[in-house]
Amino acid sequence: MNDTTASFPTSKRNRLKRRHDRGSYDHEAVFAVLDAGLLCHVAYTFDGQPYCTPTIHWREDGMLYWHGSSASRMLRQLRGGTPACLTVSHLDGLVLARSGFNHSANYRSAMCFGMARIIDEPEEKLKALAGVVDRFYPGRTQTLRAISAQEAKATTVIGMRIEEASAKVRAKGVADDEEDYGHPVWAGVIPVRMVVGAAEPCPRLLPGIVQPENLAGYAEGARLDQALTQAQLAYEGGQ
Repeated sequence: MNDTTASFPTSKRNRLKRRHDRGSYDHEAVFAVLDAGLLCHVAYTFDGQPYCTPTIHWREDGMLYWHGSSASRMLRQLRGGTPACLTVSHLDGLVLARSGFNHSANYRSAMCFGMARIIDEPEEKLKALAGVVDRFYPGRTQTLRAISAQEAKATTVIGMRIEEASAKVRAKGVADDEEDYGHPVWAGVIPVRMVVGAAEPCPRLLPGIVQPENLAGYAEGARLDQALTQAQLAYEGGQ
């Protein structure tokens, strides 16, 4: 599924009902939204009760992964597999129009559907646990102490192959009704960006330890979405 020219199949789950001009089912469009984000929301039903959980996600080709505590009774119910929906969204701008109805926001979003399951196979689980670090900081696990058996046991890894997905993007200015352009009020777009702050070294660093060059993408002032996208490309290139 690494073919970014392909498209996801459509069904009643992922078919866009409104603003089709903003949507896409292409792998490339969906992956771009996923890879530019760190935080996702995963929704599924447990004992008849819907839950939506915020967590960190990472992608390996057409697989999405996230993790949680092995003590979670809810996550343990995923062992046999359960339908899940994972979403990622980015706020890119506030759009102020000349009427309340036409106020909007610039955004990027992706919605993915599949069967979530616990990753039990030891080799696959260890690879996934390395992925949660290396996907964001390529090559970093090679410099860390090895994960302990207790740490691996305490962590539940969930995987979901993307069966269906769609992306939706708004990236434009004010779209007022023609007769409203003469109304005397300010209108426009206020861009919104999440940027990286200055690194704060641990006060207990050993002498001579400096920040590695492969973290240059997270330099102060860098856009987080762009840094995450570049990290994903580096991660894929290093596999």
